[in-house]
Amino acid sequence: MEQSYQTLISQLLDAAKTAGASGADAMLARGQSTSVSVRHGKVESSERSEDFDIGLRVFVGQQTASISTSQLDPDNIKELAARAVAMAKLAPEDPHVGLATADQLAQHIPKLEIFDPAIPDADSLRQRASDAEAAALAVHGITNSDGGNAGYGVVDVLIATSNGFSAGYQRSSHGVSAVVIAEKDGQMERDYDYSSAVFEADLDGAEKVGQSAAKRTLERLGASKAKTGKFPVIYDRRVAASLVGSVAGAINGASVARGTSFLKDRLGEKIAADGLNFIDDPLRSRGMGSRPFDAEGCPVQTRKMIEDGVLNGWFLDLASAAKLGLTTMGNAKRSLGSAPNPGSSNFYLENGAIDRDDLIADIEDGFFVTELIGSSVDMITGDYSRGAGGFWISNGKIAQPISEATIAGNLKDMLLAVTRANDIDMRDSIASPSLRVDGMTVAGS
Repeated sequence: MEQSYQTLISQLLDAAKTAGASGADAMLARGQSTSVSVRHGKVESSERSEDFDIGLRVFVGQQTASISTSQLDPDNIKELAARAVAMAKLAPEDPHVGLATADQLAQHIPKLEIFDPAIPDADSLRQRASDAEAAALAVHGITNSDGGNAGYGVVDVLIATSNGFSAGYQRSSHGVSAVVIAEKDGQMERDYDYSSAVFEADLDGAEKVGQSAAKRTLERLGASKAKTGKFPVIYDRRVAASLVGSVAGAINGASVARGTSFLKDRLGEKIAADGLNFIDDPLRSRGMGSRPFDAEGCPVQTRKMIEDGVLNGWFLDLASAAKLGLTTMGNAKRSLGSAPNPGSSNFYLENGAIDRDDLIADIEDGFFVTELIGSSVDMITGDYSRGAGGFWISNGKIAQPISEATIAGNLKDMLLAVTRANDIDMRDSIASPSLRVDGMTVAGS
């Protein structure tokens, strides 16, 4: 982290103290990204962006306010601090807010492998995007393209507090995608595929991404309506992560403290099927959500949030922990202009032991979901309803494509009816293997 960043954030904290704050913390983020999009082999757009912003949270006793800016000259820093303190003095008192104490702050900052020094130039990104699109268009039956895209980004993060914590890290990301179109009997279908990773070396090849996008698109042709009734539903791993994300929301300490989670009274109880382990791992090498400390300067740790189906704990930052009479677990996340909130890092449902085909093999009638549309998930009751597309399962085999279906259930029941495959992709920050959930309601539109 550049020394100038350290100086800047120190000046901001000093300005807050001078303006009358009893304590403060600040977050600085500098992001750089480049992306190239091509369509039919020609560059449609080539974009490079750079952002440099800082966020400040101040405390006046138990009153607090947050503010952010991209204007970083000395005069504006003083004005920003004074404005934040004035806002805090007008805010209601909150007995649960405050800075981490010395014993709560991270004392050791682990070195994580989350920054790739290999920086692709615009020509390399253009070639990657072109290769993905060309591979898709080369597949017989593909009639048009919505383009290929490749991108790279890096962000520098620095967090500091008025009581002595100051540390930062760099994170990189790479990506490639393709979107193509096919037509049959006047019906057009579109689908995509992508690959993203912290390190360029971990990306799927552009040709593989393009070929997969073409295959997914062609498989959608000739879609029909789903049967209506209660059937086993298979979630492809690409959409199964949405279920894991719903679990993350339900065990968020802020939601639990507000009483807006259907799991709020279930700590220590069995809430998922035997053998299911939901793990949060902020220390994973090359993880998209990895970080060496949280947004309040507290240490992070790998945790089994749900172990063998039993709910072990909540995602907690300082405020949500105080409201629940617990201790922060280093789960604070924040945007530049807002106060921290608890959240996951690399959250995943542990891999199963059987192939996805084995999940399907004994299903006489069922629905293999590859696409979810819209969202109607009531986190207070657990009621779940999603638009979906995919394929019907007939006699243990994936059969005709399905469009415009609805799947419904309740997350309380669904979690107890989950069976896992063994095909997880650990590159994503929220990840899951393909899942089978028995007894869901399926309806054709």
